[in-house]
Formats: sequence, C-alpha cells, structure tokens
Amino acid sequence: MSKTPPMILLVEDNEDDFEATQRSLEKNHFINPVHWCQSGQEALDYLFENNNKQMPDLVLLDLNMPGIDGRQVLQRIKDNDKTKKIPVIILTTSGDPIDIEMCYRLGASTYIQKPVNFESLTEAVKTIKDYWFGVAILPKK
Repeated sequence: MSKTPPMILLVEDNEDDFEATQRSLEKNHFINPVHWCQSGQEALDYLFENNNKQMPDLVLLDLNMPGIDGRQVLQRIKDNDKTKKIPVIILTTSGDPIDIEMCYRLGASTYIQKPVNFESLTEAVKTIKDYWFGVAILPKK
C-alpha cells in the first residue's frame, strides 16, 4: 500500500513569487501536491470552511499580504485544535527581528527569509524538502 505524499498549502499573494516557488519545488523533484491560496482569507477559508478538503501536512506562509496577513493566519492556525499541529514555515521577504520573534512566539516551526534570486530560493526549497520530508516526522492528522 503506497503512502500519499504530504500535502503543502502555499499561501502567497504574489503570482511571480508563487511561480518561482513552484519552479523550485519542481526542480527539487517534489512529488507533494500543492494547494495555492492567494490571500490570508483564502487560506483561512480553505482550512476552516470546508471539512471535506484534504488538510495540509505543511504550510508555507508569506507574511506580508493585504487584508488578513500571514501573522493573523499563523495565529489562527495555532489557536485552533484542528490545525495547531500542522508545521508552518514562514517564507517571506521580511528580515525584521520583530516579525521573526512574533512568528516564533505564535508557533511557527521555521522562519526563512525569501531569497532574492531563483538559485537561492531553490536551495532554500531543497533544504525544506530534505528536512521536513526527509528527516522530520510530521504529526499524524
């Protein structure tokens, strides 16, 4: 019996950043299904509005989005019994120490400052793959 690969929820409002991340995932031979939410509100709707959807095993979350931002999404994920065990990786351009401290305080698993070029992003995605899908044991749903 084959095991279903862990599903990734990618929350990213910038289409260019989404496409670069998607290309990095493909370059690193990710076989994981990816669901893209283009806003914080869309991510919250996906997570909490429809119980029939596959819940993600890992969330890649941008912080700086209009409306409901990544900080609010992280807080809602970690405050809810249904989702609080899901590892959340912050993948953002912000290197602000206040953001870093806040995200870890709210329960982020990892904070990665989004690289400015494709090669560095690909290396960051490879690190995510190697650690989160090669070394770490994800919580059971």
